Amino acid sequence: MAESTLMAALSLVSPFSTNYRPLSSLSTRRLVVPSSSHARYPVRSTTHHRMPLCSSSNGSSSIIEDDDEDDDDDDVVLDTVDDVSFSNLPDRWDVLGLGQAMVDFSGTVDDEFLMRLGLEKGTRKVVNHEERGRVLQAMDGCSYKAAAGGSLSNTLVALARLGGHPMSGAPLNVAMAGSIGGDPLGGFYRTKLRRANVSFLSAPVKDGTTGTVIVLTTSDAQRTMLAYQGTSSYIKYDSSMESIISKTNILVIEGYLFEFPDTIKTIKKICQVARDNGALVAVTASDVTCIERHYDDFWEIMENYADIVFANSDEARTFCHFSSGESPISATRYLSHFVPLVSVTDGQQGSYIGVKGEALYIPPSPCTPVDTCGAGDAYASGILYGLLRGASDWKGMGSLAARVAATVVGQQGTRLRVQDAARLAKSFTFNVESPSRQSDVGSDQISSL
Repeated sequence: MAESTLMAALSLVSPFSTNYRPLSSLSTRRLVVPSSSHARYPVRSTTHHRMPLCSSSNGSSSIIEDDDEDDDDDDVVLDTVDDVSFSNLPDRWDVLGLGQAMVDFSGTVDDEFLMRLGLEKGTRKVVNHEERGRVLQAMDGCSYKAAAGGSLSNTLVALARLGGHPMSGAPLNVAMAGSIGGDPLGGFYRTKLRRANVSFLSAPVKDGTTGTVIVLTTSDAQRTMLAYQGTSSYIKYDSSMESIISKTNILVIEGYLFEFPDTIKTIKKICQVARDNGALVAVTASDVTCIERHYDDFWEIMENYADIVFANSDEARTFCHFSSGESPISATRYLSHFVPLVSVTDGQQGSYIGVKGEALYIPPSPCTPVDTCGAGDAYASGILYGLLRGASDWKGMGSLAARVAATVVGQQGTRLRVQDAARLAKSFTFNVESPSRQSDVGSDQISSL
């Protein structure tokens, strides 16, 4: 729809329409990843609709694009199924991510645009649907991209792509659970993940509205983010969720979920089920301000349930109440007294892996930086991949994670591309001791490594 405006295209997501509905010591804990049948999850036969593109014409309209270079279709495919079929699913999930399912709208603006809307550059702000509508209306005439966004989804897609290479072993079964609305954006989100071999297992919330993040980038590469939570703050725990978790090898909890008091209670239940069924529990720090606001909640989960923590240097220091001048290696060592495996990234300075009070330095992988957004997400996928593929040493696992992160930093966009994932996975197969080690990592092995 070459002549359509941004407002016309966004009527599909209903931000302005009249029928809009608002809405003890753990360092000795065994790390055991149960074996998996690695059955491939088949693509279901569903009814699809095409979400029309809104293209620019003489500067008066906008472009809705899909921000995944590896997708074959130019149009956005919407999955309109009302529920999720749990037939033909694999016997086990290698990794299940629990996080916020939000669609990203990203566009380039100037400083005057931010000033006109009263937005502070470089910040992240939670907005209501009226504020979201006001910003999207102001973007009418700007080109922008739509993507199934989120830190956790970046990690899961990268892991699925690394695990999909035939030379790296049986394909990894990767899934995500969260909350999407029964609207076109919810279908968009589910379909985009499925096309990247990540299954979204949660049924859409009837009459719910899928969360969105508007990402406004200025010429100095600073990002101003406006998050509309929609249904993304709601995690439904029922018998279906319990069954999925009981068949999961590694459960990854996204730190942004700690922003919601009711969700924290659900997280505790889910973590307990995961522990009872022998799964590893990983927690992503997500954001310094999120840690500061929910410090006690984070520590309760980390002390009682977490086997793995992913953080950057600022987040790690915040967990430890260290000053900004404290070295990340000190924070890594401190955290590893409480969590069996700690992964701390420090940008171009490199990264650290912490185990039992010790920290191993991982040098950065050389690259020419293009876009640092998503580097930490990519690094986490490398660590998870190494665990599932039976890495023979932490240095090799960390080096792979660093190479994955460098690959994403050296491109435009936050997603690891299929061809790059195949190259990285192929290089890593030579660092695995034997297939029998895959999917079995214990605390005794951690000490020896």
